[in-house]
Amino acid sequence: MRGAAMGLTSAAGGFVFLLLTATVVQGLNGWEVKCNPPQICASKGSTAEIHCTYRYPPTVTNVTNKFWFTKLKTNGDYVNLRTDPEYSGRVKYDCDQNSCTLRITDVTDRDQANYKFRFITDQPDGKYTGLPGVTLSVADLQVQVNSLEVQKPLSWAEMTCRSSCRLPGHLHYAWFKNEWKIREDASDSYSDYVGAADVYSCAVDGYEASRSPPVYAPRLPSVSVNPSTDFMVGSTVTLTCSSDARPAAKYSWYKENQTVLINNPQLVLWSIQSSDSGEFYCAAENKLGRKQSEHISVDAKYAPKLPSVSVSPPGEIVEGSSVTLTCSSDANPAANYTWYKESLKMRQGPEGSYNFTSISSKDGGHYYCISSNQYGNKISSPLFIDVKYAPKLPSVSVSPSGEIVEGRSVTLKCLSDANPPANYTWYNEHQKLLQGQTRSQHFSSISSKDRGQYYCKSENKYGHIMSSPLLIDVQYAPRLLSVSLSPSGKIVDGSSVTLTCSSDANPAASYTWYKENEDSPKASGEIFTITDVRAEHSGNYCCEAQNKRGHSYTTLHVTVVAGPRKAWTSAVIGTTPAVFLAIIWLSVYLLIRKNRAAKQLSEPGDRPHDREECLPSASEEEADLHYATVHFSKNQPDPVYCNIRPAGPRRHEDEEVVEYAAVKFNSAGTPPRTRGPESGEDPAALYSTVNRTVECERNL
Repeated sequence: MRGAAMGLTSAAGGFVFLLLTATVVQGLNGWEVKCNPPQICASKGSTAEIHCTYRYPPTVTNVTNKFWFTKLKTNGDYVNLRTDPEYSGRVKYDCDQNSCTLRITDVTDRDQANYKFRFITDQPDGKYTGLPGVTLSVADLQVQVNSLEVQKPLSWAEMTCRSSCRLPGHLHYAWFKNEWKIREDASDSYSDYVGAADVYSCAVDGYEASRSPPVYAPRLPSVSVNPSTDFMVGSTVTLTCSSDARPAAKYSWYKENQTVLINNPQLVLWSIQSSDSGEFYCAAENKLGRKQSEHISVDAKYAPKLPSVSVSPPGEIVEGSSVTLTCSSDANPAANYTWYKESLKMRQGPEGSYNFTSISSKDGGHYYCISSNQYGNKISSPLFIDVKYAPKLPSVSVSPSGEIVEGRSVTLKCLSDANPPANYTWYNEHQKLLQGQTRSQHFSSISSKDRGQYYCKSENKYGHIMSSPLLIDVQYAPRLLSVSLSPSGKIVDGSSVTLTCSSDANPAASYTWYKENEDSPKASGEIFTITDVRAEHSGNYCCEAQNKRGHSYTTLHVTVVAGPRKAWTSAVIGTTPAVFLAIIWLSVYLLIRKNRAAKQLSEPGDRPHDREECLPSASEEEADLHYATVHFSKNQPDPVYCNIRPAGPRRHEDEEVVEYAAVKFNSAGTPPRTRGPESGEDPAALYSTVNRTVECERNL
């Protein structure tokens, strides 16, 4: 290395000091790099320049690449500063034959590094790097306060402008006070009266853009408290004092007018007690002044104690009355109160009361309150509010649900919200059925007479209320069938006749009319009308009533007589049936006597049970109407019911079947009546009269 005089190189926006002028020379076999100087110092924000020259052997004809670098990639390649993101837009190469200058603008602290120059030629091994490179340092000017003489209201201070780089001794400085230049072309030392708000800085004369950071006395200290500004008994509280000051301030803590507690930015109060309460403050001080904080009050606090709860007015609570719940708890600071019903929040605030202007049944339940402040909370014991009220509108239901069929078990249920629990009374229409605490009305086998509207009354000592009506519609198969003929009595051929069938059924029955010994139904509906009656319309007619719950049958006999023009024909024809009926009567009489004799010989328990047959009943006034019991052997044909076809075979071949026949004769002493114009009757004609409704079995 060769020595050289120290110098100063200026750059836009700052300055660069050439600290050493010894030239870095490295050469081997004609390869050489020279950098001058090997170390430079630049201020923040300035432009730094590093200059190097290079040479290579005569065998090299061309330099293909030249660049600066400070670090290597992970694979060992050199990182060209032009491609390094940290230098993006701030690096420029100024190179010509055998020399190259690196310019770095807006120098920062991160630019402090060792910079090396490398060039590459067209020879296979023609690559060379200048070592050890050039070191760049970033200068940081600072105002150093040497002494302070405290005076009021101002203090006398002596200051020196210092740099982190070693600067030439002949430099001149500029001094600034509150951003105003107060001296230039001065030495690095300065003395002045310092006020509490004064700010000082310095710079190398001519390079004011690169001034030192300012120095000033402490500003008003601020005090922070952890965990809060309120202090709970038994807790640890940390008071921290801070102040903006350059150079950094020193801190002291005081309590009211007492001596210093501690010389530290933090004052820790371990497990404070009520005796620790008082006024605290801190002071911040540096070589330019001293500032005291505002006082902060320390008051020992504590979490709420167990709250007490009460209800007003005391005693029984009735729906609609005004009720107030009160919660109180000892706490510092004063507690806030939150009322809950079960888990539902009701109200929160500093007042511990909760008011019901008109309490209702839905307000009943368990209540509790929580008293809380920033140090904790406490839950009260539960308070049960039992609101008494008259029964609400009862709900009525029927079980099982759906259609109600006669004979089944049915239960009516009544439910009403009431406090105390209600007593129940069941009504059918306006008839009282059952009274007591049981809310069910049970029918073990419901019948049609049980149908109608039912009501339930629920009551307690605060009132009563009736339910909405519950309609019980009992369904049953058709019954009580009745048939009628219009016009009644004798039907003259050629006229019109109406057969009517009715029954008691729920749901309403549908009706089908049949005529014995015919396959197809004659009609459907309650009314069957024959418009042009003829002799073949005579006979037994069966009405079938049917709904989804079952069916029932009954019969009606229709006799058609001849009109006036056919009277003589009827007289002739009528003689034959009379003779035939006399023979039948005699046969029946004999059979009855035989049957009675057989019954006397048989045991009472051996009489067979006969199937129900079509049984007409005679009026009590008809003295000339006789009943005959006809007994048929097992070889006799089946009796005729309201059937379309003859009945099937019997279950038991030896079972006897009894038929009944109604035969009317004139008495022996009464001469046969002749048909006259007034009576319009044919003495030879046979008539049947249906006096009551009977049921019949229709064998299909």
